[in-house]
Amino acid sequence: MEKESNGAAENGMKRPQIKFTQLFINGSFVDSISGKKFETRDPRTGEVLVSVAEGDKADVDLAVAAARQAFDHGKWPRMSGYDRARIMMRFADLVEEHLDELAELECLDAGKLLFLTKIIDLDTAIRTLRYYAGAADKIHGETLKMSSEMHGYTLKEPIGVVGHIIPWNFPTIMFFTKVAPALAAGCTMVVKPAEQTPLTALYYAYLAHKAGIPEGVINVITGFGTTAGAAIASHMDIDMVSFTGSTAVGRLIMEAAAKSNLKSVSLELGGKSPLIIFDDTDVDKAVDIARDATFFNKGEACIAASRIFVQEGIYGQFVEKLAENMKSWVVGDPFDPRVNQGPQVDEAQYQKILQYIEHGKREGATLLTGGRPCGKRGYYIEPTVFTDVKDDMLIAKDEIFGPVMSVMKFKTMEEAIERANDTKYGLAAGIVTKDINTVNRLTRSIRAGLIWVNCYMQMDVDCPFGGFKMSGHGKDSGLDALYKYMHVKSVVMPIYNSPWL
Repeated sequence: MEKESNGAAENGMKRPQIKFTQLFINGSFVDSISGKKFETRDPRTGEVLVSVAEGDKADVDLAVAAARQAFDHGKWPRMSGYDRARIMMRFADLVEEHLDELAELECLDAGKLLFLTKIIDLDTAIRTLRYYAGAADKIHGETLKMSSEMHGYTLKEPIGVVGHIIPWNFPTIMFFTKVAPALAAGCTMVVKPAEQTPLTALYYAYLAHKAGIPEGVINVITGFGTTAGAAIASHMDIDMVSFTGSTAVGRLIMEAAAKSNLKSVSLELGGKSPLIIFDDTDVDKAVDIARDATFFNKGEACIAASRIFVQEGIYGQFVEKLAENMKSWVVGDPFDPRVNQGPQVDEAQYQKILQYIEHGKREGATLLTGGRPCGKRGYYIEPTVFTDVKDDMLIAKDEIFGPVMSVMKFKTMEEAIERANDTKYGLAAGIVTKDINTVNRLTRSIRAGLIWVNCYMQMDVDCPFGGFKMSGHGKDSGLDALYKYMHVKSVVMPIYNSPWL
């Protein structure tokens, strides 16, 4: 691994202007009722970027009231799909016009690589808005073939007021993954971005209003999960909650929803995804896939392939080539285009990852590369690879959410399937092989919501995304996501005039 690249830092750290730090409720930026604020920090240095309004239950109540009014009496749910689509397209155009500024803001707040944020995160956001805008006027019910002399049909109607709780690892992508289909369906919403990364969500609220989305349709409450997030999950006037985050918090949200109004809940939770590499493959290609599958976005990805299973015939060669490959991996300032990996999002995540690395050492895994903090300041960690990892080790079981790879050896396909499924999670998986029979067997045997073959992390707005088991339920992306923000209503009437009417 190359030493930290400090080129950007030495020339003065980039600090894009931060324009919006208040809550966004009913079309306006406002202070929190309590007047409280919290700090968001630059993960490159640990220094405070800005103080942001800290919303809590009282502010959530105001935002929900605005969203409720906008849904029950406002224009958005009653607008034609065509007209909603036109406004959503303007929203996408505005995001595109501000792409550079938004990418810099995301990079500053989350420690994401600037060049990738432009071509992946912001591009995905724009595509997602336009995709669901294109679907807004194509929402149809069905005509039912009834078994009696009755005529039946279904209506698809917006589910109501939605609470979106957004994670910190992909703030922009997850904002639009949730907001765009809900807008197309005709819903109104309250969005709570993660307290670690609140800045871009506020900017998107401003652009939505500028695009013509009516007051009360999108409200953004910045604050903490234990206060603002909990108030959203338990609110009696919220009809649905869509959450992406940890399995532990997902369980709390389900409990709060059940104890309040039994609102619908969609959960995209944790993962411990396997990447299974067979010995018929090109080892260099397999190394590249494994490296990117684990260390993309500094390992802060729920779909990260943190369990790498390598068939015994190429295990030694794979490990040797991986160690050599990682020597050119650069950790440093995410504004520097030479950098492959930026800082972890905050100090808490940084310390958690370092603790897991120490667990791996104590449990007897072999440290191949990395394993230490990197740089003189900020939350940088060397990309860390453990070999000789056993399935019962903590680093092989827990979702670390950082740049830590566990490499394990296997013999047979049956063994690979059993070990890949030996996890409480079921979010994603990868297969690297030239044998189509192996592909067919594994894709039908691995219990995961998304499986990549000879690639990894290839996402598309048209591809449904969501997990099995304790990775949650419900789908983001694709038309499945649009329909989860809708109710299906059945209407039945006599085909002929009834004699008793």
